[in-house]
Amino acid sequence: MDFTISKELDDLRSRIAAFVADNVLPLESNPDAYDEHGNISTRHLGPLREEARQAGLWCLQLPRPDGSFIGRVGMAVCYEEMNRSIFGPVVFNSAAPDDGNMMVMHQLCRPDQREKWLQPIVEGKVRSAFAMTEPSPGGGSDPSMIRTTAKKVGNRYVLHGRKWFITGAQEAAHFIVIARTSDDPRSGLSALMFHKDQPGWRIVRRIPIMGPEEHGGHCEIEFDGLEIPEEDLLLEEGRGLKVTQVRLGPARLTHCMRWLGLSKRAVEIAVDYAERREGFGVRLANRESIQMMLGDLAMGIEVGRLLVMKAAWELDQGSFAKKEVSMAKIHVANLLHKAADTAIQINGARGYSTDTVLEWIYRYARQARLVDGADEVHKMVLNRHLADERRDFWRWNTGETQTAIK
Repeated sequence: MDFTISKELDDLRSRIAAFVADNVLPLESNPDAYDEHGNISTRHLGPLREEARQAGLWCLQLPRPDGSFIGRVGMAVCYEEMNRSIFGPVVFNSAAPDDGNMMVMHQLCRPDQREKWLQPIVEGKVRSAFAMTEPSPGGGSDPSMIRTTAKKVGNRYVLHGRKWFITGAQEAAHFIVIARTSDDPRSGLSALMFHKDQPGWRIVRRIPIMGPEEHGGHCEIEFDGLEIPEEDLLLEEGRGLKVTQVRLGPARLTHCMRWLGLSKRAVEIAVDYAERREGFGVRLANRESIQMMLGDLAMGIEVGRLLVMKAAWELDQGSFAKKEVSMAKIHVANLLHKAADTAIQINGARGYSTDTVLEWIYRYARQARLVDGADEVHKMVLNRHLADERRDFWRWNTGETQTAIK
């Protein structure tokens, strides 16, 4: 693959960087800009979103009206720049879980379903959620364990079951839910879409978590007779596993793209402080120990960028990029935690305080090693590929080894 980006993409990246620097970063030091859960308040978010839309920086994960599309590689460049600020991605309508839901709906919905379910999210009129994870003994990283059922009654599906840690559920209007429609091990799951105002389901609680939250939190929800018309199936009955495959790979990678931006921000704050702070007559930046810490982070970020770019390129070629996404997810999730921790250490008590966003990033970072598959699950995935492919695990791609998405 070629790591050169086009002039047009670099111009887009530069415009995002300027927008973040001028309009978003200043809000981080304004206590009034935060909601009660540590994210940007809707009062400040609305005007920023309109400015981003007017600037042509809106919803870059989908093809534009003129048919152009920056692809996953272009998203990697832009998302990294968006998340220089802790508030960035949602301003551009490129935050989880909406971006992942929009991508899968765009790819798999019928035209009439796109108009009904996708377009309001694209326009920023509603938020969305993806309901798959369940409390034990239900499904988590292993979707074959899903216990929520969708029983066909006439031309409708009736749902019963429970989901939890459903990101954004409290503010979402459009939902995708993965439920069991049969006991078939390969085609027993289906994906269905529903609106928050449909009866037969409820939010049991917004689960308190360690870190700051996405808008709408992480909720436990219960289905007790929710009826979904068959026309609101996403793909056909029994294709739910396909939906999860199409959605989760790119969504995991967009997390990594954003986390690289936060990792770079942590280093930025650490470098700035190290260059100004003196102790015992020596600037921190001149101490070998600090130089080694920062050099190690710089290398880790660059390794993460290469892993993300490789996975993004594979996705753009039509591959599921399972190995590449898992490697990126493991590395970048751990990198984000390390970057925040190291930056706090360099900043000392200042880093532990709320005078910088480092403590926000640190609390947020711990979830990275859990969301969309824990580190250990992704390492098991890699081992499975290694067991199947042996030395071919490291083969060079000749253009004839892609696994097409069908």
